[in-house]
Amino acid sequence: MCELLGMSANVPTDICFSFSGLMQRGGGTGPHRDGWGIAFYDGKGVRAFHDPKPSIDSEIAHLIKEHPIKSLVVISHIRQANVGSVCLENTHPFIRELWGYSWSFAHNGQLDPRLYDELTLRFYRPVGTTDSEFAFCWLLGEIRDAFPERPDDISPVIDLIHERCERLRGYGVFNMLLSESSLLIAYCTSKLSWLTRRTPFGQARLMDEDMIVDFCHETTDSDIVTVIATEPLTHDEPWTPVKKGQLTVFKGGIDAEYRYSAQQE
Repeated sequence: MCELLGMSANVPTDICFSFSGLMQRGGGTGPHRDGWGIAFYDGKGVRAFHDPKPSIDSEIAHLIKEHPIKSLVVISHIRQANVGSVCLENTHPFIRELWGYSWSFAHNGQLDPRLYDELTLRFYRPVGTTDSEFAFCWLLGEIRDAFPERPDDISPVIDLIHERCERLRGYGVFNMLLSESSLLIAYCTSKLSWLTRRTPFGQARLMDEDMIVDFCHETTDSDIVTVIATEPLTHDEPWTPVKKGQLTVFKGGIDAEYRYSAQQE
């Protein structure tokens, strides 16, 4: 299984601390040696890095760890391959255009091969050979088919995403992070947790690396940052598990109040 990492913030923020913990699990403290990737949003633009090497050994990953790229929304992924070979085109996050926005997607889990026969790809085609990219192409195609133009009210789009995620859930484990630049959309079928850092800030210590940060010295009182991950990355912070079958949306580091429980439960 792979691991996910996402961030939503109300001011441009770097993810160096959290990514430092995640990259250790890519062949160091964890078995996820089959590539990694990360996408940073800057307005509607997205700055993406991918590498099929283990993140623990990747010079690009070490650059990301040391170089503070600031963003409002970040999606990252470390891979343990189940479907598809270890190669650049199979590394997450995958990116496609819709409504003039770059949508990024990363998935943790394995899906039944029945989806290739039962789900019709309307507009998008995979570049690689993973079930994850196929699911993303189908999901984004469903959004595009129902909403050829971006609606002023995004709520019906979120409704549709939740409904389609519930359908994908029927094929196996489908934990995902999705963004179009301003929203961080998370869906869970097995394992995701999140935490929000805001004033009063304190210290945080990574589980996978000997690193401590005192956010009092790194932030202002108005900063709000939410981090979401497959497994908690730090000790002594209040990580909240996402319920199985729940879709949650964050904007500007805050729960955007689009929250849906599973239809099947």
